[in-house]
Amino acid sequence: MAARTKTTKDRPSYRCTECGWQTAKWLGRCPECQAWGTVEEYGAPAVRTTAPGRVTSSALPIGQVDGRSATARTTGVPELDRVLGGGLVPGAVVLVAGEPGVGKSTLLLDVAAKSASDEHRTLYVTGEESASQVRLRADRIKAIDDHLYLAAETDLAAVLGHLDAVKPSLLILDSVQTVASPEIDGAPGGMAQVREVAGALIRASKERGMSTLLVGHVTKDGAIAGPRLLEHLVDVVLHFEGDRHARLRLVRGVKNRYGTTDEVGCFELHDEGITGLADPSGLFLTRRAEPVPGTCLTVTLEGRRPLVAEVQALTVDSQIPSPRRTTSGLETSRVSMMLAVLEQRGRISALGKRDIYSATVGGVKLSEPAADLAVALALASAASDTPLPKNLVAIGEVGLAGEVRRVTGVQRRLAEAHRLGFTHALVPGDPGKIPAGMKVLEVSDIGDALRVLPRSRRREAPRDEEGRR
Repeated sequence: MAARTKTTKDRPSYRCTECGWQTAKWLGRCPECQAWGTVEEYGAPAVRTTAPGRVTSSALPIGQVDGRSATARTTGVPELDRVLGGGLVPGAVVLVAGEPGVGKSTLLLDVAAKSASDEHRTLYVTGEESASQVRLRADRIKAIDDHLYLAAETDLAAVLGHLDAVKPSLLILDSVQTVASPEIDGAPGGMAQVREVAGALIRASKERGMSTLLVGHVTKDGAIAGPRLLEHLVDVVLHFEGDRHARLRLVRGVKNRYGTTDEVGCFELHDEGITGLADPSGLFLTRRAEPVPGTCLTVTLEGRRPLVAEVQALTVDSQIPSPRRTTSGLETSRVSMMLAVLEQRGRISALGKRDIYSATVGGVKLSEPAADLAVALALASAASDTPLPKNLVAIGEVGLAGEVRRVTGVQRRLAEAHRLGFTHALVPGDPGKIPAGMKVLEVSDIGDALRVLPRSRRREAPRDEEGRR
């Protein structure tokens, strides 16, 4: 009874300041004396506060802080350095996430070998493969170096022990979901384990001035697996993207405390490993002697890098009541919008009753609105079986009213197209400075853009019951 009385006394309760009536919860009006606003809390436990402690380092004016220790060091892979903002900063923790088989381990093993030197050792810890399996891949991609150390561990304490023994400047852990701490309950890959492993490695990186690359798994939706806290704790988050049936791979910066997040690194995955592509536009084009109906070129911006890409479309008579709409590398919703705009604003009604197939070349994904005009022209060219003029690129966003809107980076897009030999371009109004020798046609709506189709070669589209095309 004494213990119960003590617990009740420590529990917060409420009392009327007028009549002394007590209750376990707050009320706006005292039911005993009918007074308003007199019920107040009393008997609450004391609030604990943290006493000031000894500081580890004195606070300095920001201008007196030495920033030389945070100078980035190259990884040996220029395309990855571009995304990181110049290289790896000592003490930085980078999370690299991507789908299985996209090439994460291959790229990081190549980085481990190229960044290893006499002054900077590299430790590659694998939790998904054996050491001999990693050695076979290293032989295949020629990633062998005397200063690259390899260990196969799934215990966090053992990983920290390797850090004391090797004293590396770069740690690569493949992957963070396979390592577990025996002091934390739960299976490897669980939220508690991932949080503990990441926290311990981040502390070790900051204390030692060691750069760390963590490989992370993704869910079936493409999001990084594990707690969202993991993305907040690390300094840089990189997404490794690419179609496993195509050669192109993109490394996109999602978070970067040491640089911008609008840079993209382009890589080509092949049998001998993975190599950076300083000029990847050739992967997205099909060189032909004569133009083909249903194709149109555009210039997309991946981060700040302009890439010339090709959009292809094919229309055939449908054999079923509901025509097919198939896309590859394009957003289905935006293609459907372009079909509606062409039918209503462009007066091309033949598209509604035909099977439509649209795709990009080389596995590139076009999601920005600047590709709308190229998609619309490719569909119109396929419907009329009329090829667009040779060496033409189309840039612009198309609205539901049929207007062609301005997009960002038009000058950079035109400069890239001119560099690759394209001489004509369709752009929205006021494109800015135009490269010398390039003919640019400013269009205000989809009707103006459709006039580039040669009328003499345009095939008559089927007419509907009202005589419209």
